[in-house]
Amino acid sequence: MGNHTTICAGIDTGKHQLDVALAAGVQRLQADNNADGHAALVGWLRKHRVKRVGIEASGGYEQPVVGKLRRDGFVVIVLQPAQVRAYAAFHLQRAKNDKIDAALIADCTAQTRKIHAAPDPRLAPFAEPLTLIEQLTEDIAHVKTRRETCRDHRIRRYWDAEIARLKRLSRLELKALTAAIRQHRDLAARLDLIVSVGGVGLKTAVAILVRMPEIGRVSREQAAALAGLAPYDDDSGDRAGARHIDGGRERLRKALYTAALAAAFHWNPQLKITYRRLIAAGKPHKVALVACARKLLIYANTVVERGTPWVERPTAI
Repeated sequence: MGNHTTICAGIDTGKHQLDVALAAGVQRLQADNNADGHAALVGWLRKHRVKRVGIEASGGYEQPVVGKLRRDGFVVIVLQPAQVRAYAAFHLQRAKNDKIDAALIADCTAQTRKIHAAPDPRLAPFAEPLTLIEQLTEDIAHVKTRRETCRDHRIRRYWDAEIARLKRLSRLELKALTAAIRQHRDLAARLDLIVSVGGVGLKTAVAILVRMPEIGRVSREQAAALAGLAPYDDDSGDRAGARHIDGGRERLRKALYTAALAAAFHWNPQLKITYRRLIAAGKPHKVALVACARKLLIYANTVVERGTPWVERPTAI
């Protein structure tokens, strides 16, 4: 390769093993997906003068090695499975195993032109506690459903106690997570700005801060796309299909949608206007709420970008 060529590697991540390959090369490595394996991987990458590493998101199994590589100065691109599948389909590659996947990821990484800045590493440890809080909320909803269909008073009392226990645990976890975030002055300031938006509660604000480290540093269109709230055209020839959302960060999108449901009816006057206008124009309830969720995120992005709290206005930002 020339002196000005960025040497790229691809990693296929398994629960216990990493398969590594160089782009357009024959060099390969298998390493354990643990601290010793990560150290061996770093040495191998440096030996081959690798500067950029691509790795496919793999249910969280990739996170420790991604953190290690970034701390050691490598540019790491975390690719979504859909991106890798699309790249393989474009090149008519149907064969699949861990070694082939590693080489495919390496080639896909080499072809990537837009490199996003790595997210703030301080936010990564907050993701799992946030997921726990979200899962507790989901559990509460499930238990409430069971209680509603139960006619036995003794069992209903059991479900009541279980709901109270889960709510108490959720509150304690949110309090602990918020305290951990507030240990960082700049993150605390960012969190307060997001909370200032009408209709954004503390839990939603934490979700935005943790799930979208780019908040305040991207355009409104980019923010909506990252959350999976951007409407995409579905037209072909003379057919004009309905616009729809696709992709994005599922848990963040769900948090924003849930917040918009209350904000559009109670807490945010601008979202009330938006919701009523869309319904009056014949839009379905869900479409109107998605639009409100998108605006809620745009408001949060705007206040962080400007560094000033939300101020209610007759019209939306």
